Amino acid sequence: MAATSFLLVSFSSAVWMSILGVVFASISAGLGELSFLSLTVYFSRAVLGGWGSGTGGAGVAGSLLYSGLIQAGLSPRITLLIMLVVPLAMLVSYFFLLVPPPSFPQWKSSDSEYSAVGSEERRQLMDDSPENRTARLLTFTEKLQVIRGLLKFILPLGLVYFAEYFINQGLMELLFFRPFFLTHADQYRWYQTLYQVGVLFSRSSLCCVKIRKLWALSLLQVVNAVFLLFAVRYLFLPSAWLVFVIVLYEGLLGGAAYVNTFYFISKEVKSLSAGLLFRQTQLFLLVDKVRKTRITQSAALTLSLLAEIFIHQCFSGAFTWTSVTVDE
Repeated sequence: MAATSFLLVSFSSAVWMSILGVVFASISAGLGELSFLSLTVYFSRAVLGGWGSGTGGAGVAGSLLYSGLIQAGLSPRITLLIMLVVPLAMLVSYFFLLVPPPSFPQWKSSDSEYSAVGSEERRQLMDDSPENRTARLLTFTEKLQVIRGLLKFILPLGLVYFAEYFINQGLMELLFFRPFFLTHADQYRWYQTLYQVGVLFSRSSLCCVKIRKLWALSLLQVVNAVFLLFAVRYLFLPSAWLVFVIVLYEGLLGGAAYVNTFYFISKEVKSLSAGLLFRQTQLFLLVDKVRKTRITQSAALTLSLLAEIFIHQCFSGAFTWTSVTVDE
């Protein structure tokens, strides 16, 4: 799907083709992140730090590469075609470089399904005693408790993502300065690049600092969004340099909220299921929480885009827009 999105946008001859390419990119990103985050439960908690650094680094690398190639004179079409190496690299790394742990789910025949399971785990799985059944299954009340415990994670993260993408998709395009040595399009590209730099640093900070008060990050990000909204409305910011700093700070907040949310979800579930006999129960809880949290992110992003449409309608008379094609 990622490769299809690159091809559709690069060879787009109509708006609907570009939109379809964006749809394929969104599906690829959403399903990919949901799947990979769910699979992290089969590895140690240190993998979450690596995941955070990797996704942050990918954002910076993609933004810098795109901005750099455009600045060097390549067209967006050629740049997107060069990017086709990324889906290929992902396939090669997943199927040939990744070393899965024994508990990692595989597409296997029924005869070999338990070949990688240790003797102790096999004994527990084969044991049909009532005590084991009780430990393995969650009651409806326990499931409600799990969902209730998840709210303290998904609400702050959802608010962070709403404010974050409200800024990125709704306000950055309206924050341009003339005269300035960068064009309007260049300013927007470097806003996105600096945002990704902030995300990289904060997502890589898990080994140094852990932030438990996720609501503080949410409130700070909302303050960012409100401040920039007023900046767009009243045009009081003197230079793009100040916006560069604010956008970098926005990325730091967003990345920190992301990686700390999933870290503490992992930690809480392991503590919650420490008394249960089956490790599979622990994995089920963690996978379920990760999926629900990721769905909340997507919902917050969608709401922010709806708010962006409203904002652009409000300010449409204050700016003069020019259409941009992929060949430009």
